[in-house]
Amino acid sequence: MALLNFHILKEVVVNASQLNYNYLCQPCRVIYSKHEIKLAAAVWWFYFSKLLEFSDTLFFILRHKWKQLTPLHIYHHSTMFPLWWIAIKWLPTGSTFIPVLINSFVHVIMYTYYGLSACGPAVQKYLWWKKYLTAIQLVQFTTGLLWALQAILAKCDFPLAINCATMVYMISFLILFGKFFRREYQRPDKVRKIS
Repeated sequence: MALLNFHILKEVVVNASQLNYNYLCQPCRVIYSKHEIKLAAAVWWFYFSKLLEFSDTLFFILRHKWKQLTPLHIYHHSTMFPLWWIAIKWLPTGSTFIPVLINSFVHVIMYTYYGLSACGPAVQKYLWWKKYLTAIQLVQFTTGLLWALQAILAKCDFPLAINCATMVYMISFLILFGKFFRREYQRPDKVRKIS
């Protein structure tokens, strides 16, 4: 997953640069240039990656890992795939590349962490940065919220409903991930060990 997200990130950066895309507001246009097709393909791979991420939920159920099926996990994984289906179906280019860019970058870091942690205790003892991974995710959602707000205020030629929905979605993630961060990292160690 880290490699797939790195590929998506690379394709988005390279092709958006070749197209001189505006990072604040890029209208969705039907253009059949080589770089536009590659950018749309990267967005499609991003959408496909959401299906792979959703399979986590299935594996948790099959392995009876009920503790892993938190409301945050279920909400996050059950909403991403259908929402990105809407994006790939109707808005595969334009400003759609911004959330793909941000999320793929974060997922390269996140899946690298998960991959290293799967290497066992010999590697896990060096993975002190899980707390910062969650903080990076919170920065991602704040950035997404502010980006959608500026697009609305600037009257960007991109669907207003999508920008409004993005704001609501980012607020929901800030609330859920914020609660997770407080629960996991801001409690005293004694309370964390007891629960």
